[in-house]
This record gives sequence, C-alpha cells and structure tokens, in this order.
Amino acid sequence: MSWIIALVIIIALVLAYVGLYNNLVKTRMWVREAWSQIDVQLKRRNDLIPNLVETVKGYAKHEQETLAKVIQMRNQLTQIPAENREEQMQVSNQLTDSLKTIFALSESYPDLKANQNFIQLQEELTSTENKISYARQLYNSSVATYNIKLQAFPSNLIAGIHGFKEEAMLETPNEEKAVPKVSF
Repeated sequence: MSWIIALVIIIALVLAYVGLYNNLVKTRMWVREAWSQIDVQLKRRNDLIPNLVETVKGYAKHEQETLAKVIQMRNQLTQIPAENREEQMQVSNQLTDSLKTIFALSESYPDLKANQNFIQLQEELTSTENKISYARQLYNSSVATYNIKLQAFPSNLIAGIHGFKEEAMLETPNEEKAVPKVSF
C-alpha cells in the first residue's frame, strides 16, 4: 500500500514539474509573439515611409535635409539585428519624432496638406504608430508576466534548471517623459 502512495506522490510531482515547465515555455512564447507584433508594425511603417517622402518631396523642396534624415533612420532601423530590441526601439522613437516633423511640414505647404495621397499616408502612419504603441504595451505586459513566473516559487526553480532568462521591458525615453511646455 505504501508503494502506491509513493507512486501517486511521484506522479503528482512529475505532473507539477511538467506543468510549471510548460507554463514557463508558454509565457516565453507570449513574449516572443508580442515582440513579433512590434516587428510587424515597424516593418509596416518602414514600408510606408518611402511613399510619404516621395509625396512630400514634390511639395517641400526646401526640406530635403528633413526627408534625408527620415530615410537614413528608416534604413538604419532595417540594418539593426533582430535580437537588439533596445537599439531598434531607440531608433524607432527617433524615427517617430522625425515623422512628426514631416507631418508638421504640411502646415507650411497648403498644397501638400490638401494632397489626398499625403492625407492617406498620414492616416496610415498615424494608425501604425498607434498599433506600435499598443504592441509595446502588450510586450511589456507579456514580459512582466514572464518575469514574475521566473521569480515566483516554485517556477523559479524550474526556470533556473532550464536556463530561462529574464526579458527587459521597453521603456519610454526620457525626452518623451518631459512635460510639454505650453504657453499662450
């Protein structure tokens, strides 16, 4: 009879171990999937930028430096290795700021502001920026869940045995945290 109890305990421990391990694998995959959503939106934005630049080029002849900077950052972003998430987000944030500058240019060029292609591209890029923002939130949420499991007992024991590593969250750059100055 005691060997049956011992067998039941061993089976329960094995099932718990397998369940904890599988849960760690699942949450790690959520982190990877969340990052791939960011990657998809960054690619979408990168695909839209040349069309926007070409549209603006015809109207804003004096803004070539701004347009060249946007293209240079877009190209730089495509050259960053996929595993270097921090650098990708840093360049992506700079690119977002440059795109805001291009959108502001439309105020100085009424013909550009009225151009349907520009308006459509601006809407698509704005929508993509919103999706990137949402994907970043999802990524950070997934990373938080994963990192909690890596630190919580008893899954931390299994994580240590199998070499699971913590993931870094995406942080807002300091310049974006600054309170905007408003004056009338």
